[in-house]
Amino acid sequence: MALADFDLVLFGGSGDLSMRKLLPAMYARDRAKDLPSGARIVCVGRHAWSQQEFLGAVEENARPHIAEKIFDQNLWQAFCARIVYVTLDAGDPATYHALVDVLRTDAAVTRVFYLATPPSLFSTICHNLAGAGLASANSRVVLEKPLGRDLASAKQINAEVGQVFKESQIFRIDHYLGKEAVQNLLALRFGNVLFEPLWRREWISDVQITIAEQLGVGNRMGYYETSGALRDMLQNHLLQLLCIVAMEPPTSATPDAVRDEKLKVLRSLKRFTPTTLAQDVIRGQYRAGHMEGLPVPGYRNEPDADPHSRTESFVALKAEIDTWRWAGVPFYLRTGKRMPDTLAEIVVRFKSVPHSIFAQASGATQPNSLIIRLQPDEGLQLNLMAKTPGDGMRLRPVDLELDFRETFKMPRMEAYERLLLDVLRGQLTLFMRSDELEAAWEWVEPILEYWDLEETEPLPYASGTWGPPAASALIGRDGLQWREESLPEL
Repeated sequence: MALADFDLVLFGGSGDLSMRKLLPAMYARDRAKDLPSGARIVCVGRHAWSQQEFLGAVEENARPHIAEKIFDQNLWQAFCARIVYVTLDAGDPATYHALVDVLRTDAAVTRVFYLATPPSLFSTICHNLAGAGLASANSRVVLEKPLGRDLASAKQINAEVGQVFKESQIFRIDHYLGKEAVQNLLALRFGNVLFEPLWRREWISDVQITIAEQLGVGNRMGYYETSGALRDMLQNHLLQLLCIVAMEPPTSATPDAVRDEKLKVLRSLKRFTPTTLAQDVIRGQYRAGHMEGLPVPGYRNEPDADPHSRTESFVALKAEIDTWRWAGVPFYLRTGKRMPDTLAEIVVRFKSVPHSIFAQASGATQPNSLIIRLQPDEGLQLNLMAKTPGDGMRLRPVDLELDFRETFKMPRMEAYERLLLDVLRGQLTLFMRSDELEAAWEWVEPILEYWDLEETEPLPYASGTWGPPAASALIGRDGLQWREESLPEL
């Protein structure tokens, strides 16, 4: 589907997200010849830079995030010619005239306003755009996370942005939904007959969803102290992945058909009680330790840290879905910083065979599992039991693997590339609807309230480990293990 001419307006155009992700993503799509000749990228910031000064900042801060194998100096110069810099104070309506002067008035030109700003500015920017006559019928707005700190603030954002833009014009972005592996999970489930009969409580033992990072908080302490792992990762990324795994087959691939099914999952999540909040939710905070052989500081010793901070850098919890398909199947969600590895994966473990015909000496059988890898490499892995060569019936686990880069000999599209194209096309399937956002907050909020009420300390864990021991005990109570704890000795 060819794109119409557009003006992509990046509020926070000189910020980290724009430089590290958005501009490199748009360069990659320009290189792939996806952008029409009249496409422009309007970067908005408070700095009183000239056009050349801003392009110098782009060269310094965005250029290093473009892989050398796709960089071409001539293409880069042509891409930079699309960029326009506008000095503007997002909170001052009087400064929006500079944006009015730059944007085209042709109704055939799509306007996309990408708000890579703190959520406290979302309402202000939208109303100032409306006041300047820029929020037209052919306009769209993209909202970056965090979309609120709790249910009340999420509702407020939805209501205030909704006063300016229709729901069909609002794109609440979650970059995990743009990953190739998530798209392939949809294809795996709804494009094949093989797994769907097994995708239910009769055959699935448990589901584990992990997003782990080796990095610590670093220079994001100002943001992270007001967020923590629950708001930063679990309320959005992890819950969205859970929805993709657990949703019923939609009637079609249209945006609302898919989002209706995701909403049903969120509304079917079993609500926490005081007992389950104490037993089934673990929060932790990393302490000093070693990463790849080098010492690293603890959370409270990071630059600008509060030495008494109770902000969590790790969360693990057990969720259950009250539906006929999933009743009794535990979903274990886990995310943390300063983990031994950087990875994002979904593990669907099937139940053990009801009766093994093989002698115990032949080697214990292990349950089959399907692993959907989102990062660092995207792919699918199916674990099966097979006989080893030689005399006797000795079994061992083997993997059937689909590596997307090896199987599909074509350039990989990064998540922000795909999602930006979807915004420009007006395709809403991979973006959260307002009721989805509020349903996710409604389920998560009792955890936040419990932590505030109890005033308990997050459990310590050494950097370079997989979180507090209580996280292993959480899943161990059900006779299970996290995947990295149960990898077979080969």
